[in-house]
Amino acid sequence: MTTSHPGSAALDGMYSHLIEAEDEQHRRTDVEVSQVRFPPRMSGPGPYRLATICLATLCAILLISIIAVAAQGKNRPQGGGVSSEPQKQTQDVNVTALTGNISALMLEKKQMRVQIDELLVKLATIMATKAPEVIKPTEAAIVCPVEWLLFNSSCYLISRLSRSWPESQSYCESRGAHLAIIHSAEEQTFLWDLLPRGHWNAFWFGITDEQTEDQWKWVDGSPLVGGFWEVGEPNNHINEDCGYMIKTRVLSRVAVRSWYDAPCSMPLPYICEKEMGAGGSTAIPH
Repeated sequence: MTTSHPGSAALDGMYSHLIEAEDEQHRRTDVEVSQVRFPPRMSGPGPYRLATICLATLCAILLISIIAVAAQGKNRPQGGGVSSEPQKQTQDVNVTALTGNISALMLEKKQMRVQIDELLVKLATIMATKAPEVIKPTEAAIVCPVEWLLFNSSCYLISRLSRSWPESQSYCESRGAHLAIIHSAEEQTFLWDLLPRGHWNAFWFGITDEQTEDQWKWVDGSPLVGGFWEVGEPNNHINEDCGYMIKTRVLSRVAVRSWYDAPCSMPLPYICEKEMGAGGSTAIPH
């Protein structure tokens, strides 16, 4: 048997009171919640429906506007309509200017053609009235043999074979010629220019002092006057009695200082000369 104490009974009563108070509070809350009323639903169109209608209307207006703009753009002239008009005008101006330039060039060409025709007529008139040049009969009739080259009234042959000086002279005579006799700087330069360059390219020509030392004579018996000797030549170094000219790779050498003397027995190429007249070669004294 449990003995109840006065303090315990008081606590139990307080606890029961608190429970009852809490239950009462819950009942009041339920009553307040049950008394809450939501506003009645509007019978007319609500705000969401109105917004939907407005949006649909705007879309329809926008669609109509797009169709109208597209139709207007399709009906405009190609090139952008009004906005491309300045560009079209610029192109028209450029085409007009180009056409004008072409017309001016064609007119200038026509005028130049007229001037050329006039000049040709004048030239033909001048040529018809010009007196013919006087040509010496001997020069007009000179025709050199094949491989012979003309200078003044003589034909010259540059040999590719090597012979002694006497043999060279004999070969030239067999061709109706002689070893070259050189009377002027122009003739000397003409012959020297024909020679090929090399280490020591030497060619006999028609001069010798074989009969009397230091008295140089041409093959026709005429004495040498002057000459185109190199400095220190002729020197008769080893019984050198015949004359030759050289052309080397040294560019400082010149035609008018290219003669040397050498032994007549040396085999060298040679230069033949055939003096020509209206009917052929002239007589060469021996």
